[in-house]
Amino acid sequence: MVEKIFRDSERKKGGGEGCGVRTIRTVKATKTDDRDDPTDRDALADRAGHADRPDRPDLVLRRAVGSDAAEAAEVWLRSYAAALPGVRRAHTDDEVGYWFRELLVPHRETWVATAGDATVAVMVLDGGELDQLYVDPPWRGRGVGDRLVDLAKRRSPAGLELWTFQVNAPARRFYERHGFVAAEHTDGSRNEEREPDARYVWLPEPS
Repeated sequence: MVEKIFRDSERKKGGGEGCGVRTIRTVKATKTDDRDDPTDRDALADRAGHADRPDRPDLVLRRAVGSDAAEAAEVWLRSYAAALPGVRRAHTDDEVGYWFRELLVPHRETWVATAGDATVAVMVLDGGELDQLYVDPPWRGRGVGDRLVDLAKRRSPAGLELWTFQVNAPARRFYERHGFVAAEHTDGSRNEEREPDARYVWLPEPS
């Protein structure tokens, strides 16, 4: 059992190139399903489908492994600082590093976007929730977030939901552009930052 260091009952959201973030929670140390394979067919399909992009010839989306945790945490920290300078961060750098190393990478469906040897974005899925999506600031506006959201939709074709801060207008526009609709607004009393937030939902078009 991984030690709990954050409260289960509170939500946390932030923002890179759009993101929804939840509080760090206790997770049993059990294996997830066969989607954990870093050579997952969705990752291979994404790479094949974008191999002809001359502006990002070496950008790869793949499942995160243990050695990715530190760089993924650094992307999260840089992106949060750039996107949400006025929002109090509830946890220290070390706690965020622990979260990625001990919880998100081994026990959630965590993806990274890499360019060469560098991690440039991170996404975490938790069932039908897009739990985290952060893009390193120099890589914003280059389609990395678009590709990650497309991947999330393929992973959860029945629908997705996420939380983001109301103040994060670029993230809200980003998700709305991808078909997410605001379904709930709160005053922030249930998240750690005490910052007003919004829940967004995406549903596939009826066939």
